[in-house]
Amino acid sequence: MSDTALTATTATTAPAQSLAFSAAPADAHVSSAGKEQVIDVMRGFAALLVAYFHCRQVVWVGMQSFHHAVGTSLAPGSLIAYATFPIAWGSAGVPIFFVISGYCIHRGAAFRLAHDPHYRLDAGNFWMRRFARIYPVLLAALLLTLALDSISLQLPPVNHKIREIGLYPFLVNLFSLQGVAGHTYGSNGALWTLSLEVQFYAIYPLLFALRRRFGINAIVVGVALVNIVSALVLERHDIQFFPSYWFSWMLGAWIAEAQAGATRVRPPRSARLWYGLAALFTLAGCGAFYVGQYLAFQLWAIGFACYLYKALETRRAAAGSAPMRVLSRLGDFSFSLYLIHLPLFVLLSSVIYRSELQMSIWPSLGYMCIAIPVAYAFYRLVELPAMKWSANLKPKARAKVEGAGVRVA
Repeated sequence: MSDTALTATTATTAPAQSLAFSAAPADAHVSSAGKEQVIDVMRGFAALLVAYFHCRQVVWVGMQSFHHAVGTSLAPGSLIAYATFPIAWGSAGVPIFFVISGYCIHRGAAFRLAHDPHYRLDAGNFWMRRFARIYPVLLAALLLTLALDSISLQLPPVNHKIREIGLYPFLVNLFSLQGVAGHTYGSNGALWTLSLEVQFYAIYPLLFALRRRFGINAIVVGVALVNIVSALVLERHDIQFFPSYWFSWMLGAWIAEAQAGATRVRPPRSARLWYGLAALFTLAGCGAFYVGQYLAFQLWAIGFACYLYKALETRRAAAGSAPMRVLSRLGDFSFSLYLIHLPLFVLLSSVIYRSELQMSIWPSLGYMCIAIPVAYAFYRLVELPAMKWSANLKPKARAKVEGAGVRVA
């Protein structure tokens, strides 16, 4: 038994030319937005936040040890070290990625559904495009992790962040089962979130079918309930499976529906209210972090969703300032930076300091200066070809309308 929302064609039996023509207005609406700069800015911000969060863990002694050793020194290095205190909550970048992912993946479908309630998702094509977009990059990242960790393991004392690099953990991570069937691969602990992303993509066609049948608001409520039950059943046993983080992804999908005008609710339009709520939930997440990271993730996701909802409406981050342009450019290769930064940091620390934590903050900044160009090279060599492959799998009628310049995810 299958849901009609999952079939590859529309409800009519019109010729291909008619199908292309009828789809054009919705596709043009999606295309007209182009690349949302606010999305790329926040991608870049989240990638930097997570990368530097891990960088400090790998090479620096930490704020408490630093303060005990240095005290209230006003030396430039000390002031910079103290200024990095907010990076203690750097894992907030993960729920930012989840919300953005939900928005980007569902945005095109949301606009098409708003234009044509009978629109049906081509599940096979969706999965093929996601596979082409993710798996070549993931495979390359795993092989790079293997190569870098193999060097790091030859330099005792072995860094404590390096887990097993054998065949079994390699396959567990390749098939996105880390958190369920095993741990992340080698030193690349950041891969735990990628398994959740792949699981979100795997379940999306079913989610789309349910959204067509029941509407987005009912689906968000249902996913929130599933999220709570999953957290109570799985997270307490340290099993990381997509239902426990699904709500944050669905918040992004809801924002996409709101952009398309399909939520059937009229949220308050006050920018102060939305940004105030964003700040409130973000601060609540920072406080909850010391109780439990999982609760903090949920609060951060809600806070960022409040910000993103209004920022997309006002294009707040698209002011064109130099920092925004830099973050937007980093957002282009944020996926590559996210995938390769940890094994690179571990290798640098193993080679230069034999994995000994440093009192100075400067090495962590130097590591970032190395990681960013390496990630960009990885993007050019591996991720960009994967993106082009994925784009080539797009149905021709939509590809002609959207053009090659629109990057959804």
